[in-house]
Amino acid sequence: MTVNMTKGQAISLQKNDGGTLTAVRMGLGWQAAPRRGLFGSRTREIDLDASAVLFADKQPVDVVFFRHLVSDDGSVRHTGDNLVGGVGQGGDDEAILVDLQRLPVHIDQIVFTVNSFTGQTFQEVQNAFCRLVDETNGEELARYTLAGGGQYTAQIMAKVHRAGAGWQMTALGTPSNGRTFQDLMPAILPHL
Repeated sequence: MTVNMTKGQAISLQKNDGGTLTAVRMGLGWQAAPRRGLFGSRTREIDLDASAVLFADKQPVDVVFFRHLVSDDGSVRHTGDNLVGGVGQGGDDEAILVDLQRLPVHIDQIVFTVNSFTGQTFQEVQNAFCRLVDETNGEELARYTLAGGGQYTAQIMAKVHRAGAGWQMTALGTPSNGRTFQDLMPAILPHL
């Protein structure tokens, strides 16, 4: 059963049967918003990029994004860069797979970000979402929908963090500006 999350909401990532999750997928989907012009509606391709920054004790230790598709230890993997989006509601345009069992014990948080590599603002994006899926059975666990657009080029979407013996997801939904995850680091740090 999917939990539709609101900004700041945290949920436990425990399976419905009480078991622990072993592998999750963070999916990102979006569409370019149609623009009205002299000759009717038209859309412009928008290249959003999903990134996962891995932290140990509030220090960044690795990142997975379109130029570094697999974490150094192999536990986190990006499925590839989508330059135009378009699936929108439902399917994922980009995805990052996390093998929670292989994740080194010192990694305590993974922050997922989205940025507009081509520099368009989120006013030009519609139907954008971030979702977490149990990769073992395809069940959607949580979904955070980006609403409202805005004059920013990036969003700190969510974080997955250790909570006792399990994991929690927190929807962050913090707007920011930047073309890559490096540009977002000062905005990420207060959320750790």
